Amino acid sequence: MNEIGLSEILVVSTVLFFTGVYGFLTRKNMITMLMAIELILNSVNINFVAFNKFLYADKLDGLFFTVFIITIAAAEAAVAIAIIIHLYRKLKSIDVDDADIMKF
Repeated sequence: MNEIGLSEILVVSTVLFFTGVYGFLTRKNMITMLMAIELILNSVNINFVAFNKFLYADKLDGLFFTVFIITIAAAEAAVAIAIIIHLYRKLKSIDVDDADIMKF
């Protein structure tokens, strides 16, 4: 069997990263933008785990960074969803164009 190499993992991570960037820059829905940010963070996690496996197999630094990023992403998602719910209750929309900061 062929083992998946570092270059294949990095290609998948790059595609995932740029999919997230594209989704963040082109969408106006805040929930979709939040999911795009999560894609970007997950691509970074894939890079940390891949480099840890192929370059420093005896250390766990990449895995610790990945757990830290997952924790930060969970907190970021909770705060962002709370803000989005607040904006929806005030404006009846989660479109970025409708969320004018001067309305508050």
